[in-house]
Amino acid sequence: MKVSIIGAGNVGATCADAIAFRSIASEVVLLDIRENFAEGKALDMMQTATLNGFETRVTGSTNDYSKTANSHVVVITSGVPRKPGMTREELIGINAGIVKGVTENVLKHSPNAVVVIVANPMDTMTYLALKESKLPKHRIIGMGGILDSARFKCYLSLALNASANDLEGMVIGGHGDTTMIPLTRLASYKGVPVSQFLAADALKKVAADTMVGGATLTAMLGTSAWYAPGAAVASLVDSILNDQKKLFSCCVALDGEYGQKDICLGVPVTIGKNGWEKIVDVKLNDEEKAAFAKSADAVRNMNSVLSAAV
Repeated sequence: MKVSIIGAGNVGATCADAIAFRSIASEVVLLDIRENFAEGKALDMMQTATLNGFETRVTGSTNDYSKTANSHVVVITSGVPRKPGMTREELIGINAGIVKGVTENVLKHSPNAVVVIVANPMDTMTYLALKESKLPKHRIIGMGGILDSARFKCYLSLALNASANDLEGMVIGGHGDTTMIPLTRLASYKGVPVSQFLAADALKKVAADTMVGGATLTAMLGTSAWYAPGAAVASLVDSILNDQKKLFSCCVALDGEYGQKDICLGVPVTIGKNGWEKIVDVKLNDEEKAAFAKSADAVRNMNSVLSAAV
């Protein structure tokens, strides 16, 4: 199984490292426009193979898309990362052109690949990739909801002083500071609603911290986070390549589900060898439905500037 990752920056390289370390794919190709940058990252990773005990072959290339041929999964991380104070919306004009060109190039060599979008603003870039590629909708997946849900469970674990691995929690809606919806009502600790352990104010703080989780790290690091995004991509790729049928919150094309059409938004889906397979209908209450509709409106506003950007 072959995975190609476009963009060998912090996020892309960490995706490759996580996939290799977990032996998810037999081959990983890193591609970057900077001369010898992807090659250097790949060689550095390969020198950990005997130390970490993996057999994955990691190679790098400078902008030679032929090296990505016959990929089962292509991960697009390329684009300008967020800087402190920069919103995901401000990235549209820069990253739309990059994602459009990358999508065209990878599909020339891997027309049957499942395409995973990481570049921000992710919901809009997923929509762009869907429209430009004309691929079946099941083969275009935005990763953001997996990352947001992991952050949600992290903040829940800190509030509860409990293992994050004992918690279930999901974030739906847009992958943005004001558009994501942490479903606190449905979060559970070993099957028990977390509302039995945390007061309403504490749950609201967990939700608020989750929503600005990316911006918090950007302010601390001076750029976008990479460890958790890389791990999120690896988990998604694992479910695709190994047909695991895992249930993740992912940004996918909606055609009437959750009352929305002609938009890509985060909803729970099962992930298998052909991409996303089924949208799971979570019974939202009136407040959650209103929040989802508001999130969709905000993402549509971002999508509306695409024509000018590309």
